[in-house]
Amino acid sequence: MKIAYFDCFSGISGDMCLGALVDAGVDLSLIKEGLSTLPVDGYELRLEKAQRNGIAASNVFVDLIEGRQPVRRLPEIQKIIVSSALPEKVQAKSMEVFNRLAAAEAAVHGVPVDSVHFHEVGAVDAIVDVAGTVLGISLLQVEKVYSSPLPVGKGFVRCMHGILPSPAPAALDILKGIPIYGTGIEEELVTPTGAALIASLAEAFTDLPSLAIEKIGYGAGKKNMDQPNLLRLIIGEEQPLKIHSSCENHHHHHYHHHKTGRGN
Repeated sequence: MKIAYFDCFSGISGDMCLGALVDAGVDLSLIKEGLSTLPVDGYELRLEKAQRNGIAASNVFVDLIEGRQPVRRLPEIQKIIVSSALPEKVQAKSMEVFNRLAAAEAAVHGVPVDSVHFHEVGAVDAIVDVAGTVLGISLLQVEKVYSSPLPVGKGFVRCMHGILPSPAPAALDILKGIPIYGTGIEEELVTPTGAALIASLAEAFTDLPSLAIEKIGYGAGKKNMDQPNLLRLIIGEEQPLKIHSSCENHHHHHYHHHKTGRGN
């Protein structure tokens, strides 16, 4: 069984996911082709090669190429996704991500889910990041996704609502039930879109599972930090674990967190 492991040592965002997928060998033109069937325009998907602390990585940009995009709410996002030619499973998983985002924003702002304005989130780049990432996982024919526990920053972040505490309240709401840890870094490490993507995709948040590696990708974050601002994606074939000798006791899975009652 093919599995994907998101090694989020520097957090996770939608564009880092796309970058890591392309870096791991997903053909960007296939992602562009799939996204072109969404009734959304006024953007261009651009790939740059980057380096973070000497590690080569892929940096994906969603460039807006014309004026202002409309404010979109959840029902509009749903129409956009279901009227595309994306595979049904990709549509369903993309909608799950947006449902999580909307529910979190609604909880934080104290408004009904369907009236949440998707500013950062619903802007075109989020639609592209979400649908593109879910499509990329599908193109790799990954059957199961796992993730490391998630590091979060502190301090403040600037967004459409002004200055908010880091992690942003919507991201923190999405991370309920998911193992996180503080880093002391005054940056936004896990964005709401990144949180919603990994919460929807990952079966468990755990140490690296037993696998034979086939592909490795590095997706670059936009900011340069002291540590490598990268998302590492490891793709491989799941292996039954054969542990020899007394090392057995050293395999701690402190953070094992299984989701229940949710299909793929």
